[in-house]
Amino acid sequence: MTDPAPTETPPVPVAGAKRKAAIGFIYATALMDVISLGIMIPVLPNLVKSLNGGDTALAADWQVVFATVWAIMQFFFSPILGMLSDRFGRRPVLLISIFGLGVDYLFMAFAPTLSWLLVGRALNGITAASFSTSGAYIADITPPEKRAAAFGLLGSAFGVGFVIGPGIGGFLGEIDLRLPFLVAAGLALANWLYGLLILPESLPPERRVPKFDWKKANPIGSLKLLSSHPDLLGLAGVFFLFQLAHNVLPSVFVLYTGFRYGWSPSDVGLMLMATGVANIVVQAGMVGRLVKAMGERGALLLGLACGALGFLIYGLAPTAHVYWLGLPVFALSGLIGAAGQGLMSRRVKPWEQGQLQGANSSMMGLASLVGPSLFGLTFAWSVRHDATLHMPGLAILIASALLLLGFILAWKVAKAPDAADNAMIAPEKAAP
Repeated sequence: MTDPAPTETPPVPVAGAKRKAAIGFIYATALMDVISLGIMIPVLPNLVKSLNGGDTALAADWQVVFATVWAIMQFFFSPILGMLSDRFGRRPVLLISIFGLGVDYLFMAFAPTLSWLLVGRALNGITAASFSTSGAYIADITPPEKRAAAFGLLGSAFGVGFVIGPGIGGFLGEIDLRLPFLVAAGLALANWLYGLLILPESLPPERRVPKFDWKKANPIGSLKLLSSHPDLLGLAGVFFLFQLAHNVLPSVFVLYTGFRYGWSPSDVGLMLMATGVANIVVQAGMVGRLVKAMGERGALLLGLACGALGFLIYGLAPTAHVYWLGLPVFALSGLIGAAGQGLMSRRVKPWEQGQLQGANSSMMGLASLVGPSLFGLTFAWSVRHDATLHMPGLAILIASALLLLGFILAWKVAKAPDAADNAMIAPEKAAP
């Protein structure tokens, strides 16, 4: 016999001050996670280098290993955390993940060898999967028509975190290479304590899956969910193409701008800061307005078109000034994640939101596995043949083509669900 499906009765709403506190905590969770990640960006390569005796080439090899292991952990453990949150609720999974993240930063702060540091990165890839549960929490407490704006606000945490984090990490790293990890641990553990005191549960027992199913709690099993609802697999494909294309920036940005424009570290830092500010403006200030004016489908298509055009400008820009002109265009690609997730969350039941977010995070991990090799090797090839090819931005042009492909796919599958479907999956609106 199959287990009975959870009941269709509306969930107990998270209301008033508790709802505001819950949204604030979810935003703080994403912000602290990204700040913690950003803090490590300027110091992790140097810490690796110090642990291997100062060999820069070997440090670069270890960086690839670290990125690969982290992505593998995300790929496999995001569906598990998503399924656990569907079974036991969002609150315990979030709190355990955040506490584990804080402990992991402490682990890395005191890692005596590269092998121990690698173990820390693996644990980080597991515990950082709390993003999928945060997305499910937002879907639980937000009406379908407002989810894109809520996901946009959550996405703005990335912009804020990458504006603040690297600056803090660079400053602290000048004092001691391990100090940024200790500060990141403090931020994570403070966020855990805050959530322990104020975070309400968003998924009541009657809305949870009756048992944990290992067949669904894995990357392959999550594909069954994506293929079980109309157009959901197609939207997931759009999301994957977006994540894969976006990997070009961390893969080749520093090397590309240094090779083509002669940018110094300060030039790179200025562009990263400007990109973060532009992301905040789009995610926090424009997503809600544009979705209201254009609908989620229109906002998604606009984001994909602007992302493809922005990458085209980045890849072809003959001078640094022209490259900067691509920034405001590319910034509107921030619409993709928010509008896409809004459309996807409308197509699944309340007790499937965690599994959906886990599947999305798993695809993000897969993109992080494929992207660095695809774009890094392409950039290396284009530089070696620059004398005849004259196309150092080839990797970025491939990213532009991927978003163009995503636009074509979204044109077909990014349709609003029927009103009856929306009524079935919508949570009861929270009391004011």
